Amino acid sequence: MRVFAAAIALAIGFASGPAKADMADAFGNTIVSHYPDGGWVKHFFERDGRYSAQFSDGRRLTAQWRLEGDRVCLNGLRPRIMMISRYCSALVEADVGETWQSRDPLGRNVRNELLAGRR
Repeated sequence: MRVFAAAIALAIGFASGPAKADMADAFGNTIVSHYPDGGWVKHFFERDGRYSAQFSDGRRLTAQWRLEGDRVCLNGLRPRIMMISRYCSALVEADVGETWQSRDPLGRNVRNELLAGRR
């Protein structure tokens, strides 16, 4: 298992610079955050620090990601949501096909899933 970003059901982003090895399973794959009401957010991390998200209602979000200790953080969220431009989430261990629970920036429970490839 690799240490891997707990999907932030909304957004996470940060700086440019070389990608960290412990984020390797995120690159080229998709993290999907599932909400109890059926909504979802797809999270995409790039090696160069770019992050993007696609929401089930059609909205999109971009940011820059960076590891900070045992957290992955998103900076410069665009468009700005909930009046925040930064969000951090704890790292978790996950392999493709695994799921884990977390909370989004509003504190809502979500089930996250790491899927192979970009979807």
